Amino acid sequence: MANRKPQSKEEKDLLQKARRHLPGAHLGNASSSFEDSFIVKSGKGSKIFDYSGNEYIDYLLGSGPMILGHAHPSVIEAVSRQLTEGSTFFLTNGLVIQLAEEICNAVACADMVRFTTSGTDATFQCIRAARAYRKRDKILKFEGGYHGSHDYALQSVTPSSLVDFPQPVPSSAGIPKAVQDTVLVAPFNDLEVTSEIIAKHHNELAAVIVEPMQRIIPPVPGFLQGIRLLTEKYEIPLIFDEVVTGFRFAYGGAQEYYNVVPDLASIGKIVGGGYPLAAICGRADIMQVYDSTVVETTDFIPQIGTLNGNPIAAAAGLATLAELRKPGTYERLRTVGELLRNTLQDTLDQAEIPAKVTGEHSVFDVYFTDQEITTYRSTLSANTALMQKFNRFLLEGGLLKGGQKFYVSLALTDEDIDKTIQLIKDATKELTRV
Repeated sequence: MANRKPQSKEEKDLLQKARRHLPGAHLGNASSSFEDSFIVKSGKGSKIFDYSGNEYIDYLLGSGPMILGHAHPSVIEAVSRQLTEGSTFFLTNGLVIQLAEEICNAVACADMVRFTTSGTDATFQCIRAARAYRKRDKILKFEGGYHGSHDYALQSVTPSSLVDFPQPVPSSAGIPKAVQDTVLVAPFNDLEVTSEIIAKHHNELAAVIVEPMQRIIPPVPGFLQGIRLLTEKYEIPLIFDEVVTGFRFAYGGAQEYYNVVPDLASIGKIVGGGYPLAAICGRADIMQVYDSTVVETTDFIPQIGTLNGNPIAAAAGLATLAELRKPGTYERLRTVGELLRNTLQDTLDQAEIPAKVTGEHSVFDVYFTDQEITTYRSTLSANTALMQKFNRFLLEGGLLKGGQKFYVSLALTDEDIDKTIQLIKDATKELTRV
């Protein structure tokens, strides 16, 4: 495989500064397989570039939001236009009203929208809104599900021990035991166990929160539909965390793709066009907990944020959504994603390397195991050391991806796709030698 250019003095100096000034020498986001390898200088289209002159086909995409690629002309134009009109107001503005209207038109569950600046805050607000509406304290989430970095979300994401359900295990230091006591955990894709937990605890539950596709594990047939029926039966608000899937699986997100409509949803990443913007959307009667003129004082949620509904982020989001509405957009995304996903599985199969490629067309990856992947616990059978080597081989060849995700963008050219296929084949050959 082709090797990257050696690190330039400028890049080495920047890495040294990062080690001095940033805990772990990074932002907390990067995969350990490449966090010490390079510093990003710029991005354009399907590529990012480092300070040593290397270019990488980008399947990380800023962890998903850059579905149009980097520095897309329509987004640049929209943002540049708004920059001359003001950066932030802490007040309702025209662009964010337009964006709210577009979200309500696109997302099945969205009667009303509240904006925030991160997916973490969006899922947190969904949980808080459900608690205020339902007047209960506990939530049910799924083992291995990631809903951001707030205390409630960081229960049993990567549990240090496999305990009996529905007991949670904190996946971070610094979380109070009192928070742990308000979270129940069920196994994703196991409707039988989930049903038993909900039936037993339904009077305590404020909400059930789920990623419609948990990381890169798709729902088995009937699972989401079963959860929807259970939550309707017990009148428990169902929350879809669509920070990843929103406007990626389809224009209407996973709700459209899987044909299951929740009561609340968190959306982010793509809807902000690469800028800090996320949203809570859902049924009007639940969303009214944010309206002090409608609900009692004891039921009201004061949701305040300096940059909530920022007009620059709204401009970027509107420009991105306009591109996604163009005919053939999702067909292209699906065609490219399926080609790459199938190539990855076929190449590893031909090399007789045990592997299961999971996910959907625009977000997928591989687990190096011969076991079927349907739950978090089944992922533990995978060879993580082999995965790290695979990612490193791809990086050396000029392909950047996350530790456990290929995000597909519309910026990929035919040349990018051909090179990606070749790099997958080359990296697989390297794996057969280790």
